[in-house]
Amino acid sequence: MQTSYTISRRDFLRASGLTVAGLALSACAPARAQAEAPVANADEALTRLLEGNQRYAAGKSQELNESASRRAELASGQNPFATIFSCVDSRVPPELIFDRGLGDLFIVRTAGQVIDRAVLGSLEYGVAELHIPLLMVLGHEKCGAVKATVEAVEENAAAEADIDWLVQGITPAVEAAKTQPGDLLDNAVKANVRLTVERLKGSPILSEALEKGELTIVGARYDLDTGAVEVIV
Repeated sequence: MQTSYTISRRDFLRASGLTVAGLALSACAPARAQAEAPVANADEALTRLLEGNQRYAAGKSQELNESASRRAELASGQNPFATIFSCVDSRVPPELIFDRGLGDLFIVRTAGQVIDRAVLGSLEYGVAELHIPLLMVLGHEKCGAVKATVEAVEENAAAEADIDWLVQGITPAVEAAKTQPGDLLDNAVKANVRLTVERLKGSPILSEALEKGELTIVGARYDLDTGAVEVIV
């Protein structure tokens, strides 16, 4: 029998790569169209997201829509067209990788996309109150939180304090990935996305919206090297 031991906070953070990185925007980015029609459904929302990601990956991002006039326009209310539930990793900022600006995206982020009641309530709010038609669960290549969980599972270890709560949340994905051929870490990242999508479908508010055709939930993976987002579920 293996002996359980504790991973230090420093070790977890080193493995997870949850560090702050500076982000630079090109000063010569092309201007964004002044007005966009509201999206009519989830398909249009997903198309808009992926088109923005294609621009970003190609180095052709537009100016962020963050002008004073845009701020004034949004002061009276918001109408985001997509919800992104993603990792806190500083290399995966949703507005940038989807080339979007103020008021476009409703974003919830936790390490490894681990769900708690505040996360679920926030996602439900986006559907119930803001009527957002698309919810994307976004994992990413080389996710540090998943990597740390893989190491904890392999070493029969427990992480320190509430960091272990994150590990426990990601462990089912690692266990599922262990039976698959190929790279364990990347398989675990994808499994974590799929399991999260399935868990969200169990929410009464989200499931009702799904049944009515008012919501679509998709899962995707972001590639750190290429900047591309791939829908995987």
